[in-house]
Amino acid sequence: MTFEDLNLNAALQSALADLGYTNPTTIQHKVFPVAMSGRDVCGIAQTGTGKTFAYLLPCLKQWKFSKEKTPQILIVVPTRELVAQVVETVKELTTYMSVVVVGVYGGVNINTQAAEVHKGVDVLVATPGRLYDLCMNGAVKTKGIKKLIIDEVDEMLNLGFRTQLKNILDLLPPKRQNLMFSATITPDVELLIYTYFDDPERVEAAPTGTPLENIEQTVYAVPNFYTKVNLLNLLLTEEQSMTKVLVFAATKKLADELYEQLEPKFPGTVGVIHSNKEQNHRFNTVKQFQEGNYRFIIATDIVARGIDISEVTHVINFDTPDVPENYIHRIGRTGRADKKGIAITFFTEKEKPLLEIIETLMHYTVPITALPEHLVISDVLTEDEIPKVFMKTYQVRLPKKEEVGPAFHEKSAKNSKVNFVVRRKDRMMKKYGKPITRGQKKKK
Repeated sequence: MTFEDLNLNAALQSALADLGYTNPTTIQHKVFPVAMSGRDVCGIAQTGTGKTFAYLLPCLKQWKFSKEKTPQILIVVPTRELVAQVVETVKELTTYMSVVVVGVYGGVNINTQAAEVHKGVDVLVATPGRLYDLCMNGAVKTKGIKKLIIDEVDEMLNLGFRTQLKNILDLLPPKRQNLMFSATITPDVELLIYTYFDDPERVEAAPTGTPLENIEQTVYAVPNFYTKVNLLNLLLTEEQSMTKVLVFAATKKLADELYEQLEPKFPGTVGVIHSNKEQNHRFNTVKQFQEGNYRFIIATDIVARGIDISEVTHVINFDTPDVPENYIHRIGRTGRADKKGIAITFFTEKEKPLLEIIETLMHYTVPITALPEHLVISDVLTEDEIPKVFMKTYQVRLPKKEEVGPAFHEKSAKNSKVNFVVRRKDRMMKKYGKPITRGQKKKK
C-alpha cells in the first residue's frame, strides 16, 4: 500500500512527496479509514511505529478553513520535546495548506504563549498542565474543538497528569471525535476510555512487548559500574558505525556523572538531557544531536517518549530499566521509518532478573555478546556495589539484681547534724579544756 491509496488531498500528497514518504506503516493504514469514518479511535502501538502521521493525516484531510480564531484540532502530549516535534511535523505536512499551528508547554512565560494563541490557531499542541492553565485564564477557548488527540496516554498518567487531563476533557464540547494512542492499556487508561470516549474502535499494531523487527538487540554481561564506563568508552572509540547514539541512564545524577566522564574524551560531541536541565538547553541539545553536531547524547527515560530523532544508529542502555516497557520505548528510538537500528544493553548480575522480565515480556531471548578481550575490567566498586557484611548481634542478658533496700551509709562525725543548741561555755570547754569567759562587764 502507498499513501496514494489513502486518497489524500493534493496538498498532503505533495508534502509527503517532499518528505520522501511513499508507504504508510501498519498503524497508519489501519487507523486512517476508522478516523475518516468519524468514529473514536483507541490506537495501541509502541513507539517508533509512526503514530504521529497516523492521527495527523486523517485530521488534516478533514480540516476545513474557518474564520474563527479558536483551535479545531487539539493534540495533548506528555512532554515539551514532543510538543515541539509534533508542531514541526504539522508544519511539514501543511506546507501547501493555510493551517496555523501553535505549541504550548510549561517552563516558559505563559503570557507569551497566551498572546500567540490569541492571534488565532487551527491546531493546538499542548502539555496537560500548561493547557489547563491557559484554559483557566481564558486564553484558550475550547468551544470550536472538533478533534481531540491524546498521544502517549499511559505515560501522561504515569507523570501525574491524571487530574489535569480529566479537567481538560470536562471543558471540551461533547460533540467531537476522540483519537487516543497508547503503548499499553492500563486500568487507568481503560477508565479514561470508558468515561470520556464513545465506543472507540481499537486498532492494534506492534503493541508493547513486540520486539521491533528492524532492531538488532544484544546484551553485555558486565561485572560492575566502572567496567560499564570502560566498555562504553571502548565502543564509542572503536565502533565507527556509531555516528548517532542515544545513551540511556536510569537517573539524572547518573546521566550527569556519565557526561562528566565522557565529555573530556569526546569534547564537543556529547550532550546530556534530562528534566532538571532548563528548556533552552534541552531544545538546543536535541537540535545539535539532530543536526549531527553531537555524536551522542546521554538521556533519562523521559526522553524515550519525548523525542523523535531520525537516523539514530544505536541505542545503548547503560543500565537495565526496572520497568520492562521502558526498554521497548528506549530501543524504539532507533530503527525508525523502516531503517535498521542496533540496541545494546549493559547488565550486571544484580540486573539479570530485570533483563529476564524484559525477555518474558517480549517472548524473545536477547543474545549475549562476549566482552572485548582488551576491555579493562575495573576492580573499583561503587558504594552500592561494595558487599555489605551483616553480622548477627546477640543481646546480652544482664543478671537480675538482688532484692535490696535503698543505698545507705553513715555520715562522718563532722557532717552529722545535731538538732539541739550547744551553749558557748560548753563549746569553749570542749575546745580548750577549761572555761573561757569574756571577762567581767565594766561598770559605768
